[in-house]
Amino acid sequence: MGRKLVIVLSCMLSVAIILITFYYQMREPIPLPSSVVEQNQQVRENTTAEKATLVPINIKDSLGYSLENDELQITYDNGNSWTLVPVEKDKLFAGEYQGNKTELIDNSFILTESNAAFLYSEGAIKVIYSENQGKTWDETVVDDQLPSIRFRKVEFLDDPFWYVILTAGRTMSSEGSFIYISTNQGESWQSINVPDTTRLIADGGFIDEKTGFMSYGTINPQEPDLYVTNDQGETWEQAVFHMPPKYDRVFVIARAPFKEEDHLALIMDQSPNGDYYKNGSIRAKFTSTDNGYTWEFSEEVEPKNE
Repeated sequence: MGRKLVIVLSCMLSVAIILITFYYQMREPIPLPSSVVEQNQQVRENTTAEKATLVPINIKDSLGYSLENDELQITYDNGNSWTLVPVEKDKLFAGEYQGNKTELIDNSFILTESNAAFLYSEGAIKVIYSENQGKTWDETVVDDQLPSIRFRKVEFLDDPFWYVILTAGRTMSSEGSFIYISTNQGESWQSINVPDTTRLIADGGFIDEKTGFMSYGTINPQEPDLYVTNDQGETWEQAVFHMPPKYDRVFVIARAPFKEEDHLALIMDQSPNGDYYKNGSIRAKFTSTDNGYTWEFSEEVEPKNE
């Protein structure tokens, strides 16, 4: 008899549990106080707005980019609309780089009305690029086995001719430098000769498919160390600077030359410890009329007037 009673009680308890569970599932939820609802809604709105509102780092006019939210995005209308670049942010800074990661590395990207390109490393050195303002993206492999890179620069001179300059394997004050060119819009790349030096590179670039420059010396330079080629790297020659005596050992780091009217020009920095004028902020302009082999002093230049 006692055993039957236990069974009956167990059955009744099971039924009760089922009914209580059903009741709680079916009943109307207890409304939260309006203040709590408004607070939760405000938190959601603020979180969404914080992620959506990007402040562009402007390149020119209405063009800019953002690295907020650990994403690379570009804008062509001063931040009114954004396009995501399909590359991980950390890969844009991979290698020997200890600088600020809130902005892209100088010269490691291109952002114009017609081209957007970003150089990055994930073991291989690659360039991801778009020729239609980010509607579609393509990728090209520049080098598939280069070790940790330091200096990096990518440039599209015209439709077919692109170049990339890299340095890697730095030990103290020496490193290897590499130049890659493409004459078919990145479909394939060719490594060309570089000057016979292992000094740390300061800058480099090409004026056209044949004429290129490599500038060296970033640690206690005493004078400019610029090399020029006019045969696409087959041969290199050290450029000569006619430096006024008053600027000797003052202006010592040449930037990549550029075309200006019927001659070439370049801007030269003071040494990292320069204190010639305004705590080293004044630069010098030089010009060349023989395609970069010899350079004459032109004028002092303030950064805002370069």
